[in-house]
Amino acid sequence: MTSEELSQIIIKGMEERKAEDIKVLDLRDVKGSISDFFIICSGNSDTQIQAIAESVEKEVKESQGERPWRKEGFTNREWILLDYVSNVVHIFKREKRDFYALEDLWGDAKVTSIG
Repeated sequence: MTSEELSQIIIKGMEERKAEDIKVLDLRDVKGSISDFFIICSGNSDTQIQAIAESVEKEVKESQGERPWRKEGFTNREWILLDYVSNVVHIFKREKRDFYALEDLWGDAKVTSIG
């Protein structure tokens, strides 16, 4: 499976739980990038953020049999990260997303808004 195909499965998992403001940052042409894609979305509560993360994990596991190489943030549920190596998933509470502004940090990336 290509990293682009994986990104589509991740987006499907986000949409299943009504993630908001989904953005895909294509980092393939950005020098020094750590993955092919960052996929970022927001949720309105810690419960929704966890549900989005679990939905992404479920979609990827069922379609590809893959689990994240690394995951963080399930304790505080304000910013959950799922690392699939070629795709890194960031699920934020709105305030945290605005504070960290990952889209701005990777200004050379091609950004696609979903939905």
